[in-house]
Amino acid sequence: MKNRCEWAKDEPNTTYHDREWGRPQHDDAKLFEFLILEGAQAGLSWTTVLKRRDGYKEAFSNFDILRVSKYNKTHVERLLKNESIIRNRLKINSVINNARQVLKIQEEYGSFDKYLWGFVNHKPIKNKYKKLSDIPASNEISQNLSKDLKKHGFNFVGPTICYALMQAVGMVNDHIVDCFMYQK
Repeated sequence: MKNRCEWAKDEPNTTYHDREWGRPQHDDAKLFEFLILEGAQAGLSWTTVLKRRDGYKEAFSNFDILRVSKYNKTHVERLLKNESIIRNRLKINSVINNARQVLKIQEEYGSFDKYLWGFVNHKPIKNKYKKLSDIPASNEISQNLSKDLKKHGFNFVGPTICYALMQAVGMVNDHIVDCFMYQK
């Protein structure tokens, strides 16, 4: 039996934990995907979002930033009827808005990856937490990232969402120290 982080007790969390969470991501589409999913989680459980991940992938053009940036009111109305995603108008509109902002970031910084990873000097921060309760909901870096994203016009990017994004894409390694994934 593998020792995992306390939150990865059941499916789909176990698979997500073992295969993705905390592994450094540098592909702009993948980073955009996690930005969408973390924003969708606001007020909900991560399990709820993971169970709808395939629905999000289909609904949002396989997380193609350019295509999503061109969505209009017709797309929004269709998405509000799509039971395979979280049907919240503010969250849906934020996905479209944030796609447009990612395009601007790419133009300014060369890539969304360069922009995001610049907040951690382009290398993961390896924390040494012993239990889930030790892990913060946000930190100074996620607060700065949140402020900067908002300054660039993003929404659904509060400090807690930004910290969850940093964890998901490996900007911080928050696997607990006795988790089998900590060293990987």
